[in-house]
Amino acid sequence: MSSKSVTHTASVPHEAPTQSALLADAELMLHKRNRWHWVTTISPLIWGALVVMLAFVASGVFAEIIAPHDPLRNDLRARLSPPAWIEGGSMTHILGTDQLGRDVLSRIIFGARVSLAIATLGTLIGAIIGSGCGLLSGYVRGRVDEFIMLLTDAYIALPFLIIALTIVAIFGTSIKILILLAAFAGWASYTRVMRGLALNTREEQYVLAARAIGARPSRLLIRHILPNVFAPLIVLTTFELTAIILLEASLSFLGFGIQPPTPAWGIMVSEGREYLNTAWWVGVFPGVSIMLVAMAVSLSGDWLRDVLDPRLRSR
Repeated sequence: MSSKSVTHTASVPHEAPTQSALLADAELMLHKRNRWHWVTTISPLIWGALVVMLAFVASGVFAEIIAPHDPLRNDLRARLSPPAWIEGGSMTHILGTDQLGRDVLSRIIFGARVSLAIATLGTLIGAIIGSGCGLLSGYVRGRVDEFIMLLTDAYIALPFLIIALTIVAIFGTSIKILILLAAFAGWASYTRVMRGLALNTREEQYVLAARAIGARPSRLLIRHILPNVFAPLIVLTTFELTAIILLEASLSFLGFGIQPPTPAWGIMVSEGREYLNTAWWVGVFPGVSIMLVAMAVSLSGDWLRDVLDPRLRSR
C-alpha cells in the first residue's frame, strides 16, 4: 500500500511541467497570432495605396535604371508627341513628349525623386523639431510652455505662403531651401499635438513612479513619454507628408520651387497648362502622379490610425 502511494505521488510532479509547457506554447502561439493580426485589417484599397507608394518610391530611387530616356534631353523633332495609345504616338515615348521633345514618363520618374525627397526630408525634420518642442512644452510647463505656445500661435496666425515667398525671394530657390520650408510648414502641428499628449502622459502612474525613484527629466521624456505617444506621431506624420507634397508642387507651379530644367511634378504641371487644349498629356500625367501619391499617403494614414489607436482597433 505504501509503495503504491509512493509511486502515485512521484508521478504528480512529472505531469505538472508538461501542462505548464503546453500552456506556455499556447500563449506564445496566441501572442504571435495577435502580433500579425494587423495584416488582416489591410483592405484591397489599402493594398492598392501601399503598392502605389512603393512604386513611386522605387521609381525615384532607381530612376536611372527605370527611366527609358534622359529627362533633360531635347528632341524638337518629336515635340508634343501624343501617348502611345493615341493616333500618332509610338512606344518610344509611352506617355508622349513635352514642348521641348523631352520624354514625359522619364521626367515623371525623375520628378518623383525630387518631389518625394523634399517632402520626406522636410516632414521628418519638421516632425523632429515640432515633436521636441511639444514634448518639452507639455512636460516642463511654466514659462517654457508659455514661450513655445506663443511662438506656435504667432506662426499659425501668419499665412505660410507669404512666409515661403518671402524666404524664397531673399535666399533664392534650391533643394535645401525647399526642404527647410517643408520642415517649417508643419512643425506647429506636431508641437500642438505632442504638447497635448505630453500633458496627459506626464500624469500616468508609470511616469510618476519613475519620477519618484529619481529618474532624470531627459530619461522620462525619452524612455517613458515618447514611446507612448509614438503611434499618434506616426499617424500625424503621414497626414503632414500629404500636405508637404502638395505644398512643394504648389511652389513649383508658381515658379518658386525647383527651377527648370530639373524635373519636378509642379514644374511639369505649370508648363503643361499652356498646352491643355493641344497636348493635354504634358500637364495631366504629372498632375495625376501628384494626386495618386497624395491619396495613397492619406489612405495609409487612415489605416495606420485605425491600427494604432486602441479604441478604433477594439471596434
